[in-house]
Amino acid sequence: MRNSIVSLAIFPLAAALWCGSLKGQAAGDAQTAGGSAGSASTNPTQPDASPRSSRTGDTFIIGDDDVLSINVWKEDALTKQVPVRSDGKISLPLIGDIQAAGRTPPQLEQDIAEKLTNYISNPQVVVIVQQINSLKFNILGQVNKPGSYPLTSGTTVVDAIALAGGFRDFAKKKGVYVLRQDSAGGEIRSVFNYQDFVKGKNAKQNIMLKPHDTVVVP
Repeated sequence: MRNSIVSLAIFPLAAALWCGSLKGQAAGDAQTAGGSAGSASTNPTQPDASPRSSRTGDTFIIGDDDVLSINVWKEDALTKQVPVRSDGKISLPLIGDIQAAGRTPPQLEQDIAEKLTNYISNPQVVVIVQQINSLKFNILGQVNKPGSYPLTSGTTVVDAIALAGGFRDFAKKKGVYVLRQDSAGGEIRSVFNYQDFVKGKNAKQNIMLKPHDTVVVP
């Protein structure tokens, strides 16, 4: 009889403790859910995905024969690849001819956008140089394959002679020279004595070529 009374007294106490535990767990779950919802509500919205040029510091100068990719946001008819003509211009729908040679890609983007404002509200233009064909040098005279060649980084006078197939039989190897235009429009002449160079003399004369340099082998 006494054991029954003790059991009856303990049962309500255990039930009360069990209910309190459930309430605490529910409150904790609600707080966790609220915190998660609050975190989700603070996520920033996604930015506009419209293309913009990230090459604002691009200093590459577009030249003749380069191939450009012109992309106008949401205007498929104005998105195309165009070559730069020998007069330095490209042709686009709506705006016609526009000067490209001598401009950087960001500058050309701005020029095209300004002309398109007459037809399109807030045009977004991206210009990408797909092919660089304007970086060339010339080699003339007594070499086996004179002509114009693509200029890659680090090309020297000796490299140019090798690309042109080497000297012909009567080439004046002591009298090779490089012609280069300066910023004032004048011409700089740099002499290259091939025979001295192969003997290890005056290695500095084997200069690196720049776009539009002309190597002359008399």
